[in-house]
Amino acid sequence: MENKVKIARIQAGLTQQQLAVKIGVTRQTISLIEKGKYNPTLKLCLDICYAVHQTLDEIFWVDKESGNE
Repeated sequence: MENKVKIARIQAGLTQQQLAVKIGVTRQTISLIEKGKYNPTLKLCLDICYAVHQTLDEIFWVDKESGNE
């Protein structure tokens, strides 16, 4: 899953470990989400958004590529 978690985390001045502690997951989970290798639940997505002060659209919105419908 494509996302902008890493960018948002850095803009918020947080390390992976600090974000993980804030939302109650492991650092490894944050790493996997940032790499697009783990699809977080909606609740986890919202927790990330609240922690970095951004919206779901800003972090997780992915435009459909043309012809991929």
